[in-house]
Amino acid sequence: MHHFHVPDMTCGGCLRSVTRAIQALDPQARVEADLDTRTVRVESAEEETSLLEALGNGGFPARAVSRQSA
Repeated sequence: MHHFHVPDMTCGGCLRSVTRAIQALDPQARVEADLDTRTVRVESAEEETSLLEALGNGGFPARAVSRQSA
């Protein structure tokens, strides 16, 4: 499970765009998001760096969050 902070994710439309960006890389990925904290949890076999790149390319720069602070 990968955890990310996506500061520009502020609405349902953003959430759909974030999900699309991740699933374009890994169609089987499971994405769970919390708009209040602007965090995303992704269950995917893809590398964290690839997922971060996909989010950035989709217009949602993100940073990895450690599991302890997620």
